[in-house]
Amino acid sequence: MQEQQEGVVAYCVNELMSSPENLSMTLACGLASEVVRTFGEVRLRVFGTSMVPSILPGDLISVQRAGLSEISLGEIALYSRDGRLFAHRVVARVGGHDDPRLVTRGDRLSRHDPPISSSELLGRVTSVQHGDERGYRKVRPAAHLNGWELMIVRVLRTSDPATYLYLRLAGYWRSFFCRRTACQA
Repeated sequence: MQEQQEGVVAYCVNELMSSPENLSMTLACGLASEVVRTFGEVRLRVFGTSMVPSILPGDLISVQRAGLSEISLGEIALYSRDGRLFAHRVVARVGGHDDPRLVTRGDRLSRHDPPISSSELLGRVTSVQHGDERGYRKVRPAAHLNGWELMIVRVLRTSDPATYLYLRLAGYWRSFFCRRTACQA
């Protein structure tokens, strides 16, 4: 299983490389960070798999600016670190009154991320829109997952092939469901 911290929202590099794709991704991550800090909200397309099954690649997330004290355990926080954006679930609070921090982890990952500071925090994920742009749902804290969802998370956390299969089946389910609703409309 991939134990590295995996970016959910976008992969941004620190150094500008000669490739136009790397330059545009770096600029997009910087712009997204600046938009949420300045205007208080942003919508971003997800690319990674660390939050499967809660957030799938291709989903759109809505993010609202929030401070460390405003985010509860179980919520999904968006933060910037090392030129990358991450949307991971808050699992703990650490640090003292003078230096509070949040500990996060991707639902599919087995290790916690290093604690995030208030300067890295951009906000909380408030909603997820399916990649097909039809389905839309509010984000639920992890404490509200049912038994089946918890079992799926445990299986996906331990198996990359199971995650691949889950993503394939989710893609087929979405395309089948969208065709059915389009035919009925």
